Amino acid sequence: MSLTPAAGPAWLSEQDCDLGALRALVERTTDLADHPYADSVDRGVPVYDGERLRAAGDRRAVQAELVRALADGPGIVVFKGAFPDPEVVDRATAVFDALIAAQRASGAAAGDHFARPGANDRVWNALEKGALHDPAAFADYYANDLLALVAEAWLGPGYQVTSQINVVNPGGAAQTVHRDYHLGFLANEVAARYPAQVHRLSPVLTLQGAVAHCDMPVESGPTLYLPYSQRYEPGYLAWRLPEFQAYFEAHHVQLPLAKGDAVFFNPALFHAAGSNRSADVRRMANLLQVSSAFGRAMETVDRAAVVDAVYPVLLERRAEGVGERWLANVVAACAEGYPFPTNLDGDPPVDGLAPPSQADLVRRALREEWTPGTLREELRAAARRRES
Repeated sequence: MSLTPAAGPAWLSEQDCDLGALRALVERTTDLADHPYADSVDRGVPVYDGERLRAAGDRRAVQAELVRALADGPGIVVFKGAFPDPEVVDRATAVFDALIAAQRASGAAAGDHFARPGANDRVWNALEKGALHDPAAFADYYANDLLALVAEAWLGPGYQVTSQINVVNPGGAAQTVHRDYHLGFLANEVAARYPAQVHRLSPVLTLQGAVAHCDMPVESGPTLYLPYSQRYEPGYLAWRLPEFQAYFEAHHVQLPLAKGDAVFFNPALFHAAGSNRSADVRRMANLLQVSSAFGRAMETVDRAAVVDAVYPVLLERRAEGVGERWLANVVAACAEGYPFPTNLDGDPPVDGLAPPSQADLVRRALREEWTPGTLREELRAAARRRES
């Protein structure tokens, strides 16, 4: 997925959108031999066993395979048993149900990017809201090693996790096909003003994911995907065009998921949530949008508040003997891992070219066993130093 191809237009337009070119990319089969850590291929999508991935000795080799699959392969991977402990999932589900109930009681109706407002139960910024509601459930959930594995593989360190809950109730209609943030959220005339290399860059700034919080048979409407469509360069300008939407409707794939499974995909993949045709399945997914440290996350998250809520749990778990990777995964999910932008007059580089990030402070606090109050004051002082 080169950002600077040898030849090609400097800008893209709707006139560059050729359905035949898309078909040439997506009408192919996926060879299991190209994904040696996968256990199977289902409808063109590599399916990985969570326990096998956890047991793999070469973390970098696994990550390299995931990157190939997301960039140049089908653009999507499924982790069966990503959350092997059903209690961890159920505790998070209880938190999400409580947030939905509170939202309903307040009379608020969350809008939806690609579906009719009010059709589904949508909770924005579930990361922060969930951490403040039940910090222990949050920590046990985001300690997940496979989430950290694939986020680090696609985005590198310092990634920013955000989370939105989407419950598609029985009878809930499908979304329209789309690509995701960043360029996917711009009107075509705006997206066309960005040069072609930005169209190639946008997908590597974000990783999309979804964790199944219930069993999702096909009739409940799990997400529809068009494997390999992330490779189609003018795709941010194509997905709204009627002929591309019709092709997606005719050729998408749909994968059933079990509770605790997770799917991760390139944000440039053509996809859409499906219609819930079941009689009794409230299809709940935790939609994870993980952003590069070098990009802008879609949602504003008060990460200091999240850290303040979760840090006592981290101290407790550390005293109980959890491993360093467990702690690192939770810190990565809740704290800001990148030190910029900042005010370099007040927040100068320390022992290098950058000042410490919020996550650096949390890791130091854990090593030195700071009290929650000490960490809180240090985070506030760091925030003041960043102000212009």
